[in-house]
Amino acid sequence: MTRRAEGGVATTQAFYSRWARLYDTIARRAPGVQSLRERAAERLAPPDGGVVVDMGCGTGANLPSLAARVGPAGRVLGVDFTPGVLEIARDRRLNTVAGDCEHVGVVRGDATRPPVRDADAVFASFVSGMLTDPASVVHAWADIVGPGGRLGLLDLARSTHPVGRPLNDVFRIVVRGTSPPGTRSRLATSPAALLDRRVVAAHRALFDRCVDVEHETHAMGYARLSVGTVADAA
Repeated sequence: MTRRAEGGVATTQAFYSRWARLYDTIARRAPGVQSLRERAAERLAPPDGGVVVDMGCGTGANLPSLAARVGPAGRVLGVDFTPGVLEIARDRRLNTVAGDCEHVGVVRGDATRPPVRDADAVFASFVSGMLTDPASVVHAWADIVGPGGRLGLLDLARSTHPVGRPLNDVFRIVVRGTSPPGTRSRLATSPAALLDRRVVAAHRALFDRCVDVEHETHAMGYARLSVGTVADAA
C-alpha cells in the first residue's frame, strides 16, 4: 500500500491493516490474478542476479515470482507503509523459493519516497490508482533504476473493451466499496474515474521514460500491464 492523501495516513493504514487477510486472499486467489503476476514478472525480465524493488508490495503476492526471476544471486525488496499487510508479507518471505529467503526482504516505507536509491528493476502492481501524483512517482522510480533499468506497472481500471465495458458499473461499485473511509465523501469525482485518470497518468509516464515498451490488456480490458527499459537521458 502507499499513502492516500485524501483519507489521511492513519486512516489508510488502519483500513488496510484491518482487512489485510481478506486483501491477501483476493490478491492471490482471485481468478486469473496469479497468472497476471507471473506474466508481469516474466515481461519485466529483471536480470539474473539483479535487484528488484516491489513498490507498494502489500502482502507480498509478487515476491515468489520476482524472486524466481532474479535467482538466488539476486535480491527482491518489498516496500509498503501499512503494518498489517507487511506482517503477512514477512510470513510469505519465509516460504519464498522453497524456504531460501535470504535474498528476499520487506521493509516499511513509503513507495512515493522509497528507502532505496539504486536497483535494476522496479515493479508496482495495483498501486498507481493510490498515488496522488502518479506521473511524478513513476518518474522517480525510473530515476532509481536509471538508464537500462527495467520498469513495470500492473493496474486495474475501467474497461474500454467491448466485452468488459458492460461490467464497468459493477467495477465502479467495487472500487467505491474498497476505498478507505474518508476518501469516498471527500472526492470531487467518483473513485473509479479518479482511478482511471491515475492509471493512465502512471502508464503514460512509463511510456515517456522508457523504450521498447510492451503494453498489454487482460481480464476483458480491466488489467493493464506496461513494462519497458528506462531510456538514456536526452
